[in-house]
This record gives sequence, C-alpha cells and structure tokens, in this order.
Amino acid sequence: MALTHSPSVAVVLPGTGSDAHFVDHAFRGPLSARSVRTVAIEPDPRRVVGSYLDAMDAAATEYGKILVGGVSIGAAVALQWAALNPDKTSGVLAALPPWTGAPDHAPAAASARFTSSQLRSEGLESVIAAMLASSPAWLGRELERSWRSQWPDLPAALDEAATYCSLTEAALTEIDVPVGIAIALDDPVHPATVGYEWAAALPRAEVGTLELDQIGHDAAILGATCLEALTAAGFSQPPRAPEVNVSY
Repeated sequence: MALTHSPSVAVVLPGTGSDAHFVDHAFRGPLSARSVRTVAIEPDPRRVVGSYLDAMDAAATEYGKILVGGVSIGAAVALQWAALNPDKTSGVLAALPPWTGAPDHAPAAASARFTSSQLRSEGLESVIAAMLASSPAWLGRELERSWRSQWPDLPAALDEAATYCSLTEAALTEIDVPVGIAIALDDPVHPATVGYEWAAALPRAEVGTLELDQIGHDAAILGATCLEALTAAGFSQPPRAPEVNVSY
C-alpha cells in the first residue's frame, strides 16, 4: 500500500454576518494549489467568537500545526488565536482587517451596529430589500444567503462583532508568525489604513492590495492575495513527505 504525508490544513473564518460558503470560495482554490486543505467554519451566531476559537482549537488538536485566517472579524479572531497559540500556528491569512484594538469608531463596527438596530426595528425582509438595493449585486447575493441562514440570531451576532476588541498595536508586535494581509484599496468599511497598521506592528507581515470589483468577479482573489503576502512575509510550507510503498 502507499502511505503519504497528509496535506497542511488551513482553518478560515467568515466576516460579520457572513458564512462558510464565502470564505470557502475565497480560500479553497488558492490553498488547494499549495496542497493545503481548507476547513471553512460556519459561525454560531449566538457565540461567533467562541465558535471560531473552538474550531481552531479542535483543528490544532486533530491536525497539529495549522494555518489560520479569515475575513474582517474572522481575520482578527484568527490573529488573536495565533497570538495565544504560536506553537500551533504556521501562519495567518488576514483578509480585510476591520480595526486595531477597540472598535470605537471603526466603520465596520458602526455598520454592524446599524444593521442590528434596523433588523430589530424593521425586520429581516425589509433590511434585506434595502441592502440589495444599495449593495453591489455579488455582495447582495452573499449577504442575503448568510443573513437568512443566521436569522433570528443575526442581530446578536452583529452586536457581538461590534464590541469585539481586536489586538492592540502593542500586542501585534509580540506575534512572531508570518502574516499575509489583503486589503481592498476602495473599501470604506475595511479601511486600507488598518491593514497597513497591522503590517507595521507585526514583526513578519506583508500587505497585498486589490479592489472590491475584483472580489465580486472572483472571491478567490482574496485568498490568493493573502497567500502571496504570506509567502513574502516568510511563510515556508513544509515539504510533502515522499510516498512510501510497503509490500506485504
């Protein structure tokens, strides 16, 4: 029989109100090209951050050292986990970082608070209709699917995200694993300045840039941009072990 080394594993986490479908689309193709298996996590809207941390803990227990990453708050939580588990982390894929430290006046947190308030006062159907009318078609399709799947717990999930404290710049300076950051230069909700802040504070980080229309054309550009930046930051994937043939 043939015994082969298992591929590396990356655990990827959705952004606020998003779902596993989107992060899977964003990361699976680029990671597969590197022989890395993607594990996309479906958030529990009743405890988003806790469900993410549990998923990374479980994956590290099962697979050993892993890549972690995500989009927006998913990227922030992945970086938090990496800071707490450097011996279990081979690198971080951070797409569209939302804020540094406390959310305070961050656009992404303000958007989450506003949407939560509207959902509670106007209801899901009304808010989805308004969102579809004001969003690019690709984003509207993604959010309509994920919002419906997380209802009626969606407002609580958005409130949790809006109060989540990301790592401070001081804490970022202590992380010694490579981090690949992808920013969208024209994204008002996830300002490019946040990604550059993270990269300036992290000892081993690089930034790759793109635009929102590129994500709409193919979300895999997010994963590819993160991976290119991660490689530039010094990530080196362990080589696959040679196949061993054993005869009986």
